[in-house]
Amino acid sequence: MKEIKSVSGINNKGGDSSLKRIGNFIKESRLSKNQSIEELASDLKIGAHQLEAIEEGNEEKLPEKVFIKAMIRRISQKLKLDTEFLMDEFKTERKEVKIEEIVEEVSKKNYKTRQSKNFNPLGFLLLIPNSLVLLLHYGIILSSIFQEEDHGFYLKVKVEM
Repeated sequence: MKEIKSVSGINNKGGDSSLKRIGNFIKESRLSKNQSIEELASDLKIGAHQLEAIEEGNEEKLPEKVFIKAMIRRISQKLKLDTEFLMDEFKTERKEVKIEEIVEEVSKKNYKTRQSKNFNPLGFLLLIPNSLVLLLHYGIILSSIFQEEDHGFYLKVKVEM
């Protein structure tokens, strides 16, 4: 029983990976049924080193995630644990990683956007006088065009009378 309590103490740490949490859960269940790692591994026809790696949460000693998932499913069924809960727990870490990646990507994009939005105030100040000069030129050109047309109209009217 002392070993189960020490495992439970480890299980309460907030920074554990999902595999470590699942491994601790499996280890507690195996110990409560008085089974050794070798007995359970033999019943499941998996290597004792793989079962031990799952209980320790040591992914480096395990094959691809798809195989880890299959082993966890078989172990949970053999120990009569809530298989769906363990499968959801195993998926949890992958979702968290994706969320962290998304947050990181969004923050990078926000930083780039902020950099592009940081405009030079001097450039903006130069834009105003240039716009006014252009507007003044267009105004002069348009007024001279309309004045010429008006004179031409009056001339035609006077000649026709």
